Amino acid sequence: QLQLVESGGGLAQSGGSLRLSCAASGLTLRDYAVAWFRQVPGKERQGILCISQSGTNIQGGDSVKDRFTISRDNAKNTVSLQMNNLQPEDTAVYFCAAGRWDYVHDFCTFGLIYEKWGQGIQVTVSS
Repeated sequence: QLQLVESGGGLAQSGGSLRLSCAASGLTLRDYAVAWFRQVPGKERQGILCISQSGTNIQGGDSVKDRFTISRDNAKNTVSLQMNNLQPEDTAVYFCAAGRWDYVHDFCTFGLIYEKWGQGIQVTVSS
């Protein structure tokens, strides 16, 4: 069964940190670009950061102003999102997603469709 599973979410205080992980089963994550998204009820889903298959290309970050970093460990089939200096406006459900495209190699973008998604994990930041 192909799936992505997020972990590491929960409650943090303003200024605190959390580290989200996205673990893949049934697929070789190194073959995919991976992105983190977040969504607040009633608002559109927002792309945060994405990382290419090798990890050499990273896109996004404007919405989190260098407070968040994305990394991957292809040997462990995981991608992480380190979130520092969390603020109440970071409260959302966070999703990881994987995508690969025939004409794009070792690159990531929010302009193409990610076909595999995790179930999401709640992050709540208190003020």
